[in-house]
Amino acid sequence: MAHGEVKHDYHLVNPSPWPLVGSAAATVMALGGVIWMKGLFGLDKGNPWIFYLGLAGVLLTMACWWADVTREANQGDHTPVVSIGLRYGMIMFIASEVMFFVAWFWMFFEMALFHEVRTHSAIEEVRAAWATWPPKGIETVAAWNLPLVNTLTLLLSGTTVTWAHHALQIGDRKAARTGLILTVLLGILFTSIQAVEYAHILEHKYFFGGEGADNSGLYGSSFFMATGFHGFHVLIGTIFLIVCLARLMGGGFTKEKHFGFEAAAWYWHFVDVVWLFLFAFVYVVFGGAAG
Repeated sequence: MAHGEVKHDYHLVNPSPWPLVGSAAATVMALGGVIWMKGLFGLDKGNPWIFYLGLAGVLLTMACWWADVTREANQGDHTPVVSIGLRYGMIMFIASEVMFFVAWFWMFFEMALFHEVRTHSAIEEVRAAWATWPPKGIETVAAWNLPLVNTLTLLLSGTTVTWAHHALQIGDRKAARTGLILTVLLGILFTSIQAVEYAHILEHKYFFGGEGADNSGLYGSSFFMATGFHGFHVLIGTIFLIVCLARLMGGGFTKEKHFGFEAAAWYWHFVDVVWLFLFAFVYVVFGGAAG
């Protein structure tokens, strides 16, 4: 609110419908995903329209909320004091995302490192299921094929987004635009490669297991949850960077004020680091062929 009567450096946000609308849309999308995959409320499995309805609401929220924040920045509402708050807010958001992935890594490491503890069970099926990790009878994903390509893709994207950020800091908008375009293209490439990898896993039934693979579902669930949520974060980060690219090409951002782009770069580097841990531990260290 850039009004003349305001006598302080803080920005008081006008009432906004987007937190409520976004939460409702995300809930509808989540329920729609369950209905699509499993069926619920008497609806048949494979019915995707509720999911797409929720997705449309989420995309609408993202577009309108980003537009509101951009408008605030252009009106001068993001004073130095507000900018500090925005930085702290982004840091806390990324810290919460770190803990989110810590939960998945904790789950995976618990199963990978301490699976032998469960072999002390009096139940034969439990002892057999936890005798090895990955579980006996399942085929795992080769780390040095598509996962390696995706690792190199994200590492390269981290370089291009840093180049774009540095170029913007020195006022070279053309180089910043080029670096951003390359980063967005690399993000799309990563998502495409992961989609091919998932299709290959499902087609060849890697995690369905053969005879005696009673524990294969746990491995498949932990793999898809960890890598799938990371892929979702890559998708969100790519959209974030596309918004920054649109703002840059529209004349937004200066070398003095460009925190929107800086926040996107922070988020992208976070996504890069998480993938390095996923590649190292899920694919390489604990993703070898089952015994």
